[in-house]
Amino acid sequence: MKITRFSFNMFGENTYVVFDEHSREAAVIDPGMLHQREEEAITKYIDEKHLVIRHLINTHLHLDHVFGANFIKDKYGVKLEAGADDAPLLDDLNGSALRFGIRRDFDKVTLDVPLKAGEKIFIGNEYLEVIPVPGHTPGGIALYAPESGVVFTGDSLFEGSVGRTDLPGGDHATLIKSIRENLLTLPDDTMVLPGHGDATTIGREKASNPYLV
Repeated sequence: MKITRFSFNMFGENTYVVFDEHSREAAVIDPGMLHQREEEAITKYIDEKHLVIRHLINTHLHLDHVFGANFIKDKYGVKLEAGADDAPLLDDLNGSALRFGIRRDFDKVTLDVPLKAGEKIFIGNEYLEVIPVPGHTPGGIALYAPESGVVFTGDSLFEGSVGRTDLPGGDHATLIKSIRENLLTLPDDTMVLPGHGDATTIGREKASNPYLV
């Protein structure tokens, strides 16, 4: 599985394009494009690689991770897939934007495909397995690619940190439990690709993350 990371919007949100190099089937994970130049950047990449977008997947549905959801849905004819319990977050996108000082009206974003724990999303011959990691949001998920040894953790697990839990629906105890039981049980050499910041590994976070040791 080939993976490219983009850093978008004022929050430095990580948007990922993952694809199978043989079939050219691809998925966009956490579309954070806010401005036209960001939309053009991801579109140019998709066009240059001759990719066929089959999936649009969100690890969670906070504002900074869904800025570009409707753009990807409309341009590539795909449906938004995410954890069902995060759907209510989409009802308050404009209110959330105002709380962060963003004065702009956003069109309604709809969760089309609720994902379940253990579900496999195929991209070519490889798949992403849905792992529940509630706590940062009620319906937060991670996406694990066992063949490539990679897990997309959204805003649950970061290099040396964990997701904030002071936003609506967040719960710190739930998040720590989710990480310990559902992420730290992955192989130590699994690469962690988070929703913000740089990559790390499960083994590194297990050994030195101050929120987890």
